[in-house]
Amino acid sequence: MKRVRLGAVSYLNAKPLVYGIAEGQRPKAEGQSTDFHLRFDVPSVCASLLAEGAIDLGLIPTIAYFDRPGNKFVPDIAIASDGPVASVAIFTRTPIERVRTLALDTSSRTSVALTRILCAKLFQIAPAFTPEAPDLESMLQTADAALLIGDPALFVDYARLGAGKIDLGESWTSLTGLPFVWAAWVGGPTAADATVVRQLQQIRDAGLAHSDEIADAYTPGDPARQAIGRRYLRESIRYDLPARALEGLETYFRFAAELGLIKRAGPVDFF
Repeated sequence: MKRVRLGAVSYLNAKPLVYGIAEGQRPKAEGQSTDFHLRFDVPSVCASLLAEGAIDLGLIPTIAYFDRPGNKFVPDIAIASDGPVASVAIFTRTPIERVRTLALDTSSRTSVALTRILCAKLFQIAPAFTPEAPDLESMLQTADAALLIGDPALFVDYARLGAGKIDLGESWTSLTGLPFVWAAWVGGPTAADATVVRQLQQIRDAGLAHSDEIADAYTPGDPARQAIGRRYLRESIRYDLPARALEGLETYFRFAAELGLIKRAGPVDFF
């Protein structure tokens, strides 16, 4: 039996990709099974664990793909959006064209790099960037605007703070006309065989079939957040990786390389 150490993101958007594992209902590929071991971390930690060899496959921020030579994507699985994503956003009390300081949630390098790209190419601003813990009220006390990702961005009551929300998935699609790929299963050259790939795709399919249950279990006893979570998993997040999404990913890599955020760009390899 093949043993695979998985490092997954701790946010709601990752739950459909590990639903079967987490619930002890792992689908099995024909004739074989895989011994999955699962841990949860924020995206940046997933990337570090993969680079260190502490996990075999990580649900990592896509910009971390180039951290290790030989990395490969599990095909047709991603956390992506095509238009508004709801859970990655700049919050600001200042019109974006007048933003001079921007606090960055350092939980995901992909979102930080995307923010820098959008500031340069779409918003036409060059703010000073500062890393901050993901607490919007505190961030807006020290900066004109703040990047939040994941659950903090999805559930925060930003109106209470007098802030507006600029959805970065929507902004990216406005700039390029393409989807954005936030994260994917990535590992070294031998981390996944055909059986592991099939099982991870089956797990994804089972999770999507139970997305309402996942959202409700994630915020028990809170109908308002449950409604947000259900809508988010159904409408905001895409979990496949079609050709348009790959084009969006390669465009993102190219822009990141142009700005010196990564050393090189190029297409991705698949298991």
